[in-house]
Amino acid sequence: MPKDQTAIHPRKRPRQARAAATFDAILEAAARILEKDGFDSVNTNAVAELAGVSVGSLYQYFPTKESILAELVRFYRNVLKEKVESAVAWGMDKTLEETIDLLLDAAVSHQLERPELALALEQVESILPLDNETLALTQTMVDNVEMLLSAHNVSNPGETSRDIVALARGIVDAAGLAKEIDQAAIHRRVRRAVFGYLS
Repeated sequence: MPKDQTAIHPRKRPRQARAAATFDAILEAAARILEKDGFDSVNTNAVAELAGVSVGSLYQYFPTKESILAELVRFYRNVLKEKVESAVAWGMDKTLEETIDLLLDAAVSHQLERPELALALEQVESILPLDNETLALTQTMVDNVEMLLSAHNVSNPGETSRDIVALARGIVDAAGLAKEIDQAAIHRRVRRAVFGYLS
């Protein structure tokens, strides 16, 4: 199926607790297959079997394997977004240094919580037509950092926030590709880059 025609959205979203549990089990099963065996090993039959649901139940929510994987990307992106928003809200009355440290913790821990899955999801992002969603997420991150920098009277907060987000993402992604697992070491490198830039 051409990239721009791939079905990447659920047919419907669960409204009741039991349905939500089925939906979540499907996503977790896909995540386990993806992180263990990669994109090509994910298929609706394998996901349904591991999730403990019928293929028919899976198809009630997801028309294709791509729609499952796209939803998995959205889920983990939303986790990161919520961590960033919480850090910025917490940091409005804290020092800029304290808040940036919390933001960097969120970014690095997000990559290392399930590192094989994080790498696999980057592949998914490159295969599926998620570009507009990726741009929207990046803009949300930049907007949050800009709000923080503005509150701390940093000059050129818009430009600076874009650069900081790019710096942090570049270093964290490179560490992920290199299969690094030392969260403190990665944090130190990102911190050095960000505060070097700010100074």
